[in-house]
Amino acid sequence: MRLSRMSKALGAAAALALALSACSGGGGTSGGSAQSSGDPNKVITAYSNEPQNPLLPANTNEVYGGRVVEMLFEGLRTYAADGKPVNALADSIESSDSQNWTIKVKQGQKFTNGEAITAKTFVDSWNFAALATNLQNNSFFFESIEGYEDVSATTKSTGADGKTTSTPAPKAQTMSGLSAPDDQTIKVKLVQPEADWSLRLGYSAFFPLPSEALKDPKKFGENPIGNGPYKMAKDTGAWVHDQSISLVKNADYKGPREAKNGGITFKFYTDPGPAYTDLQADNLDVTDVLPSNALKTYTTDFQDRNATKPVASNSTLNIPGYNPNFQGEAGKLRRQALSYAINREEIAKVVFNGTRTPSKAFAPPVIDGFKADIPGSEVLKYDPAKAKDLWAQADKIQPYDASKPLLIGSNTDGGNKEWVDAVANNFKNNLGIQSEIQPFAKFAELLNVRKSQSLPGLTRAGWQGDYPSLYNFLGPVWATGASSNYEKYSNPEFDKLLKDGLAAKSTDEANDKFNQAQEVLFKDLPGLPLWDQNRAIVWSNNVIKAETGWNGQIRYFDIQAK
Repeated sequence: MRLSRMSKALGAAAALALALSACSGGGGTSGGSAQSSGDPNKVITAYSNEPQNPLLPANTNEVYGGRVVEMLFEGLRTYAADGKPVNALADSIESSDSQNWTIKVKQGQKFTNGEAITAKTFVDSWNFAALATNLQNNSFFFESIEGYEDVSATTKSTGADGKTTSTPAPKAQTMSGLSAPDDQTIKVKLVQPEADWSLRLGYSAFFPLPSEALKDPKKFGENPIGNGPYKMAKDTGAWVHDQSISLVKNADYKGPREAKNGGITFKFYTDPGPAYTDLQADNLDVTDVLPSNALKTYTTDFQDRNATKPVASNSTLNIPGYNPNFQGEAGKLRRQALSYAINREEIAKVVFNGTRTPSKAFAPPVIDGFKADIPGSEVLKYDPAKAKDLWAQADKIQPYDASKPLLIGSNTDGGNKEWVDAVANNFKNNLGIQSEIQPFAKFAELLNVRKSQSLPGLTRAGWQGDYPSLYNFLGPVWATGASSNYEKYSNPEFDKLLKDGLAAKSTDEANDKFNQAQEVLFKDLPGLPLWDQNRAIVWSNNVIKAETGWNGQIRYFDIQAK
């Protein structure tokens, strides 16, 4: 951690969610790795898919849009390959009480259109992101700042169909706890002390935006102007929808993630099979999504051109609370039955060839504070007899509606079909119910259906860490009203434990509260933890080397082309 000054209050919790106990990888505190003889002007091509939304940092909370936004923008901080925070646009981040923060912004920084980046730029960008009427997916990340409740306020109404909808009704336009007394200084007051708050400042929700983005966000999102290691390839046409997004090196960028190649072209695939073939033919340079049938051969297919390591990323099978089959006491028993019916160990071994590890909790082992024996986590064990018994108990309370197969929503562009089929077979064999995949060609399509709360069955879900914290795998996914809580799970006890953890004064105390919060999740089972990722990537003969960071995202700026 490179902070020019650090208070004692922060020091006790500086390690909160920082240490990645099992994560390896290159990169020091500068966020990059040693230079070599690669071609600094050559453009590399990378696997991706169509982003869900226009490319606004605070509205992008899925991986395909996120990997582009991360390359186009730079925030106050970034993260080294091992997850340690590195100051980028921040000269210093200080607090004496973990509630009142003073951030000094580096001077002379500009967007690629020449507009200066000042403290006010961040204040305006964060207020824009938090304001309810701007409908930014990541507004939840600003909940800790005083005044957030006023700018994010909504009114609720119930329609004739019984569904509750929320309408933006902000009581204020700006957060009272956020100000810029001069061009270099950001003042932040939180609702309560949170020792790890500054750790979040490398996440994309906190990136700065130029003034034109705030005036016309929809137009800006199609052709964003940033301040990161790359910029859009040209004024118009860099994003060819359903085909590709082209970025080129930003020659004016001087931060900790300086590009070692000439640009990135993200090529969109709806099936990882053709992408793998393109890689073998050197028509694609790098991918982090492998077809299931290649998981047993990728190390020999790409000898000396592959890498695998445990990362901060996991997968779950979410159970919408609006599904009548999984409500009430009968629904609770069925959720448990589904979990006991899944042979995670066999699927991880046979389908994923060891590139997944069966989950022991709602967070992966590489995150500091991970606990493998949380009360209630025994539900993750494979026990078909117990699964059948629980299912029968549920039927005595409320018969299961078997008029239609239990569908499992999943995108087919990420190599998911094989494991979904395996889970569906577990349900058929162990519970005697028909189950099958509900396929979506694009990840964005699945997210949109989840967001509209119109899933007929279950859905695959996953989480790639935004910043290295146990809280990050709980709050944004399961807290009431959270940005990625698409299935609308809500439990006041869970929310309170999260709040108590954020206010803790020590790492151990905070993680203890977060793990208590996981006990609540294991009682309710809004989702079933499946497996944690050992992220595998491969690259072409056009590339010297590639690597992933702490959360599994490829460090595109570090890729050196031949």
